[in-house]
Amino acid sequence: MFELKKFEELYLEPSKNGISRSSSINNIGVKIVNMGELFWYPRMKNPEMRKVITTDKENKSFGLKVGDLLFARRSLVAEGAGKCNIMLEVVPPIVFESSIIRVRLDKSLANPLFYYYYFTSDIGFAAIQTLVNEVAASGIRSSELAKLKVIYPKVTLQNRIAEILNNYDELIEVNNQRIKLLEETARELYKEWFVRMRFPGFKEAKFIKGVPEGWEIKEIKDFGKIFTGKTPSTKVMEYYGGEIPFIKTPDLHKNQFIFETEDYLTERGNNSQKRSTLPKGSICVSCIGTGGIVGITTAEKSQTNQQINSLIPKNKKLLEFLFYAISDLKETIELFGYTGATMTNLSKGKFEKLKILFALPELIELYSNKVSPMFEQIQIFQQQNTQLRQIRDRLMPRLISGKLEVKDIEVLNK
Repeated sequence: MFELKKFEELYLEPSKNGISRSSSINNIGVKIVNMGELFWYPRMKNPEMRKVITTDKENKSFGLKVGDLLFARRSLVAEGAGKCNIMLEVVPPIVFESSIIRVRLDKSLANPLFYYYYFTSDIGFAAIQTLVNEVAASGIRSSELAKLKVIYPKVTLQNRIAEILNNYDELIEVNNQRIKLLEETARELYKEWFVRMRFPGFKEAKFIKGVPEGWEIKEIKDFGKIFTGKTPSTKVMEYYGGEIPFIKTPDLHKNQFIFETEDYLTERGNNSQKRSTLPKGSICVSCIGTGGIVGITTAEKSQTNQQINSLIPKNKKLLEFLFYAISDLKETIELFGYTGATMTNLSKGKFEKLKILFALPELIELYSNKVSPMFEQIQIFQQQNTQLRQIRDRLMPRLISGKLEVKDIEVLNK
């Protein structure tokens, strides 16, 4: 439906690979975008990153500007090669590393945000994958990227499509800022009361060897039931593709509350190992691989794989306290799970014996009363973001392919 052009026909200048430079010892110099930032941030708005020492000439040659597209030149997995990101905010100078390709488009011909969405859509991703060379590591060449045929709607249409999709992302980012503020407030109150021990009435409390009287050391198993997950047979296709979340460690990285997972089980898959089913409000903790990542289930029933141990609190008022108490055990989990190999492996037996300093029940309940409304708001904002992403992702390929006309879409009010 749309005209096709070689991608390089839209360039303002030739594409460029980044600079090879080690981090400065004292973290001084200029910021550098690495592969970590390219994959971690959906879109770049001047995030925190490491710094390197550069010359003025290098800053000019390898500097980034608003609207620059960044592509992963190589990756350990094929799906990562060609990953696209965009610079939306830049406080110069910022440079980029050698594993990244910079593409600077002529804005009179092309809207960079439109092509960011194009390359993150299934259509653009499929086009990029045709360029991937798999040797020791998967990768793309800037010369081949330049020759890639891309769709070319009129600039006015590019602008309107980019506006529609960007409005969803802006709403998501506003919600993320709200979530961050709520999380910081809840965590800070936890630290103030249970770490610094400046809880209500602390001045009148009696301390014994630095611990308030009545507080006691308890093991995680004292707070509820512990379950270790299990993976249903992947040979049975009917076990997968339903609506029951099947939680793995990467799903815990995304948010405090687990609304989305990469894989889902059917009722049949869930019933194949009913004893592993978790109710809403369970605390999931990664104990193999990357240890100590914590998340809370939101579905009425969920399951996890064997890399995760989960706690079902026996009292709902314990949830908020336990979430932060267990989150603070990350280093302990990594230490206790050390096996001499490169990754953590903490057994259920060791996990359930991890120790937590438990405050008086009335103080825990008071904390829950103050923080649970914040947790509820975080859930609401995360759920909104899930819905916004789903709508955006359904619209994206249809708008970009021309199957859905812009006039049929009502642009969201910011």
